[in-house]
Amino acid sequence: MIKDFGKPACSTGGFPQIKRGSISTYVLIAQDDLNTLGFRTGGLDGIFGPATQNAVISYQRSRGLAADGIVGCNTWRSLQEAVVGTGPTSTTIN
Repeated sequence: MIKDFGKPACSTGGFPQIKRGSISTYVLIAQDDLNTLGFRTGGLDGIFGPATQNAVISYQRSRGLAADGIVGCNTWRSLQEAVVGTGPTSTTIN
């Protein structure tokens, strides 16, 4: 089970907002989601660096979201909905 880390990004709860400089398991989850969807983060290390930020911006643009490079409420929801049913890929964490 993942321990809560920070204030939830959505007023209704959920994962915390993450952005460049964030280091956490939540960054790892976002990286896994992005890589699974074809947006390369440069690895799965739990560190929100420039490659992860670029992947987030590319993903946000592809979904018509505000392309700010921050994984907040709308981006988390979109990512989680998009990966449902994708099944394992070569970058999916097991």
